[in-house]
Amino acid sequence: MQNRWRLIITVVVTVLALLVVVPWSEGVPLPAWAQKVVGGSFTLGLDLQGGTHMVLQADMTKAPNQDPNEVIKGVIQVLTRRINAYGVAEPLIQSQGSDRVIVELPGVKDIEEAKKLIGQTAQLDFREFDPTTQQWKIATAKGLDGEEKELTGKYFRPNAQVVFAPQTNQPQVAFEFDDESANLFEQITRRLIGKPLGIFLDNQMVSSPTVQAVISRNGVIQGVRLQEARTLAIQLNAGAVPVPIKVVEERTVDATLGSDSVRKSIIAGEIALLVVALFMIMYYRLPGLMATLALCVYTVLTLAIFKLIPVTLTLSGIAGFILSIGMAVDANILIFERMREELRWGKSIGAAIRAGFDRAWTSIRDSNSSTLITCVILYWFGQNFGASLITGFALTLAIGVIISLFSAIFVTRGLLTLVMSTWLIHHPAVFGMSVSEPAAPTVTRAPRSRLRAEGGV
Repeated sequence: MQNRWRLIITVVVTVLALLVVVPWSEGVPLPAWAQKVVGGSFTLGLDLQGGTHMVLQADMTKAPNQDPNEVIKGVIQVLTRRINAYGVAEPLIQSQGSDRVIVELPGVKDIEEAKKLIGQTAQLDFREFDPTTQQWKIATAKGLDGEEKELTGKYFRPNAQVVFAPQTNQPQVAFEFDDESANLFEQITRRLIGKPLGIFLDNQMVSSPTVQAVISRNGVIQGVRLQEARTLAIQLNAGAVPVPIKVVEERTVDATLGSDSVRKSIIAGEIALLVVALFMIMYYRLPGLMATLALCVYTVLTLAIFKLIPVTLTLSGIAGFILSIGMAVDANILIFERMREELRWGKSIGAAIRAGFDRAWTSIRDSNSSTLITCVILYWFGQNFGASLITGFALTLAIGVIISLFSAIFVTRGLLTLVMSTWLIHHPAVFGMSVSEPAAPTVTRAPRSRLRAEGGV
């Protein structure tokens, strides 16, 4: 009864995994949640999909009294909001050291546009022209508490959007102030009627419209192209980066190189799976065949997990998956060798199978635990030192090791127990053993009282 449920669970889980892995749902009407689960494709990383890679450096001298880790966290939060609003799928944004941030944008080929989006601090302020000094100075007014305050973009509500002027159909960025800045903006526009009001982004003038009427809460930024208006709206909604940042490294990855890498990686995985299957079948015969079927189940389950989480697949991640295929067989080898040993000691087939799984478990547990500990260390190293290649490798390897335990202990055991009732399994050759191979001698131990009488220890 227990084995029957083991087989039922294996079949159900395998079928569900196949539904997730195979994009059979194309053209089939399904609910949105189901389409998301069983449709689509795997998430590919920068090296496979192509895109933009940048390393940003923060100027920590502008925040001398703040914790560098907290400053970098603030930078990452702002960049994450900007990139999510831009619509980049599965971006990678992580710290490197104490003052750098790595940004990878899969699918983004225009590196200049990417630099405009995330490389700017996005410190926006409003300035009035001083005829005495012939320079622009930040416009100030009295706040609700009576103190003089500068009018900057930090008072914006996060609802800026691109609109088009009714008369000229030119793109503009519409914004809205909060209660504090609405009062400031009203005072400033009242005294600047008929005069220009400069709008500066990172000390660069965006536009300088002439104030036509008193404005309190809403306004528009003119003189920007459509793409610039979209980028500016995203930056205003995401907020300004807490410290100035600059791009210190940039590169683009060609999608052609990525597709070629995917093709070669798939071929490598197929060859690895085939070689391992042939070895298991030739050396262990019927148990090897059962292990190969379990290995196929393992592969489908692992790919389904990669797609559901989802795991962003990179070349290093695929390498970790291919390595985990070999490690998935390691448990089966320990079990089968133990089974052979039990058969040589004269045990029955059923007893040898049970003993093989039970007594090999401690070795399987220890070896896989050490691998998982190594994966945790590698993942921590990759996350904290910006080594995304190591992170992907550690993640896919860890997932593969965990699922390999299920396939070896659960699936292989169920399949072997299923064929125990057939006449073939009772032949020694089925286990790759010689018909005339002698069993190990049985060791009997004399009673302790006799040992003492004869001077034994």
